[in-house]
Amino acid sequence: MEQKTISLLKGVVFVVCLIPAILLFYNAFTDNLGANPVEEITLETGTWALRFLVLTLAITPLRKIFGWSILIRFRRMLGLYVFFYACLHFLAFIWFDHFFELDEMIKDVIKRPFITMGFISFVMLMPLAMTSTNKMMKRLGGKRWQQLHRLVYVIPFFVVIHYLWKLKADFLMVGIYTLVFSVLLLWRLWYRYSNR
Repeated sequence: MEQKTISLLKGVVFVVCLIPAILLFYNAFTDNLGANPVEEITLETGTWALRFLVLTLAITPLRKIFGWSILIRFRRMLGLYVFFYACLHFLAFIWFDHFFELDEMIKDVIKRPFITMGFISFVMLMPLAMTSTNKMMKRLGGKRWQQLHRLVYVIPFFVVIHYLWKLKADFLMVGIYTLVFSVLLLWRLWYRYSNR
C-alpha cells in the first residue's frame, strides 16, 4: 500500500478516535449529560480508555490471524489514545472530585480500593506513553523497550478490577471485558510458546 494512502488512513483513524471526546465536550457545553454530568464524564472517559486498550491489544492477533499487516501502523496511535482518554479520566477525577487538591487526592487513592487500582493502571500507562517514539525506542534499546512495554499485558488486570469495583452491579460489562482481555492475552501466550 502506498505511503500516501497509509497517511490518509492514519488521518482518518486519528479523527475517528477523537469523536468520543468531541461528543463528550459538546454534550457538556450543551448541558446534555444527564442528571449527574460529572459521573457521566468520568465513566465515559474511563470506558473509552478501556475500549482503546482492547483495540490496541487486538492488533497483533488480528494481524497474525488474518494477515492484515497494515494494522501494525495504527497500534502506536491506538495506544496513545488509551493514554489520552485515561488522562481525561484522571483529570475528571482530580478536577471534579478534588479541585486539584493533591493531598486530598492522595488520601482518596489510599482509602478507596477501586481508585487505587485505577491509579496504578494510570501510573503504568505513563512510561509506555513517554517511550512510544522511535527516538525513545533507540535510546532504551530494543530489548529493554520491549520489556517495559510488556506492562501493557499487566495493565488490563488492574483496569478490570478498577472497573468492577467502581460499577459494582454491572457484572455483565465487566465479564465481557474480562473475557475479551483473557482471550487476547491467552492467544499471545499460545502464539509465543507454540512458535518456540
